[in-house]
Amino acid sequence: MRFSEIRDHLSKFRVGIAGAGGLGSNCAIALARSGVGTMVIADFDRVEESNLNRQFYFIKQVGMNKTEALRDNLLMINSSIRTELHNISLSPENIPLVFNGCDVIVEAFDLAEMKEMIISTVLTKMPGIPIVTGSGMAGWGKTEMLKMRKIDDYLYVCGDESTEVSEEVPPMAPRVGIVSHMQANVVVEILLNRKR
Repeated sequence: MRFSEIRDHLSKFRVGIAGAGGLGSNCAIALARSGVGTMVIADFDRVEESNLNRQFYFIKQVGMNKTEALRDNLLMINSSIRTELHNISLSPENIPLVFNGCDVIVEAFDLAEMKEMIISTVLTKMPGIPIVTGSGMAGWGKTEMLKMRKIDDYLYVCGDESTEVSEEVPPMAPRVGIVSHMQANVVVEILLNRKR
């Protein structure tokens, strides 16, 4: 399949990005470069200078809402991409509304309890919608430990599933980037196997 065919096919789909930090911003950029047509981006936070070591933002964007900064960056890569922005904290009540109509959802939260919450919500309240999550990407090195595991037809996990973020093991651009691109790769694979 030629890239023009891939791009044309992916342009018909809608992908949800739950969290626009290290995983979400980098995954969204990879999906925009691949040709995904619409992204629904949800995050309540603003860009901080401390984010720039691993998130796809720039110094001049410090202080902006992450959703708006990410939209601007996506448009610089793919001017035909459509975005729907939600500057909110996600909950079991609003997730089905925010990501209504999405073909795939990317989970990109920092906190384990938030990861569990969105996975549970999507699997129970949005049956049939795949969710691609990231787990275990802190630190550096140990690239061979990073993998994708398909739990079932609707849940995919990318990362080493064990490395927790801490003061001594911070999230760093290389491993966060690898996992976010693994997530994007899974999304592309799912969508290329679908008809539209």
